[in-house]
Amino acid sequence: MNRHLISAADLSLDDAVAILDTAEELAHLAERPIPKLPTLRGRTVVNLFYEDSTRTRISFEAAAKRLSADVINFSAKGSSVAKGESLKDTALTLQAMGADAVVVRHSASGAPHRLARWVSGSVINAGDGTHEHPTQALLDAFTMRRRLGGPDGLRVTIVGDILHSRVARSNVWLLRTLGAEVTLVAPPTLLPVAVDGWPCSVSYDFDSVLPASDVVMMLRVQHERMSDAFFPSVREYSRRYGLDGDRMALLPDHAIVMHPGPMNRGVEIAAEVADSPRSTIVEQVTNGVSVRMAVLYLLLSGSREHDGLGEHGVAEKDAEKHAAGNREADKPEAGKRGAGKRRAGERELVAAGGNPSRPRTGARTRGPA
Repeated sequence: MNRHLISAADLSLDDAVAILDTAEELAHLAERPIPKLPTLRGRTVVNLFYEDSTRTRISFEAAAKRLSADVINFSAKGSSVAKGESLKDTALTLQAMGADAVVVRHSASGAPHRLARWVSGSVINAGDGTHEHPTQALLDAFTMRRRLGGPDGLRVTIVGDILHSRVARSNVWLLRTLGAEVTLVAPPTLLPVAVDGWPCSVSYDFDSVLPASDVVMMLRVQHERMSDAFFPSVREYSRRYGLDGDRMALLPDHAIVMHPGPMNRGVEIAAEVADSPRSTIVEQVTNGVSVRMAVLYLLLSGSREHDGLGEHGVAEKDAEKHAAGNREADKPEAGKRGAGKRRAGERELVAAGGNPSRPRTGARTRGPA
């Protein structure tokens, strides 16, 4: 696996499967009374977010802390960025502070790639402009694998604002690598000019692709990135490209509905669909922590073979040490046991007429002659 995770297109099949397998093992960590591993103890992970985020930032923070890493959260608001500091100078500052990994979200496409040239630690792309969001694609693939057995051979339909969606780009590349068939559905104005070069098919008729879809992934319309009118009205868009109860009925019985969030209920997805048993929206958030733990683990802790990450457990040595530490913490302290013995000896000495406060020496003192 590479030192950085900047694009889903950079992941080979072996890399992607290794991350998903590791995430599967780490997912069981949440079932423990203390859901932590000491694997990244002493490492520092910086969350460098130039855009607003809820799920991604909290997910990366939770992932790093469950691996016992030190976490520094950086927000552009209230920092020296507001005073005009450049990305490079911020990067050099983080480098001087000893950051082992930088998780970056930026409004400019390509920012993580530039950042990787300036820092010696690992750089993880948490979303750059309209370019990519690789960990979102990984958690989506992980959710498909848990629900449907794996992306290989699945027919995945991605619907919505493809033009401005970094999630769509990363999913197209990753799902293709994992063997899925991807179809993009959107109005012509919300499709990239170069979409013909992507490894997927394109359709403008939402209803026609639903009966053959195993997964339907809905994307929100990103108004904050739009400067022109890309469709007549929100009502018109929802009528043609929104997923409601009637359209969900066209799906096969086993099909699932996904959404990377945040949702615009009543626009691209109806409330009844978002809250239905077929929806994996909340499950995707849960799986995001496991997947990001796996990414941090593999980037900062080395290969699976080197760190004892075997077929049936994540970092068995680390887990055993952690469990042993917990068992020792539950035992009575040796000092308390020793104090109890001393108190018992003092009681016996008092019963025999002695003085417990008198210091004991190796030889008896002689009385007066």
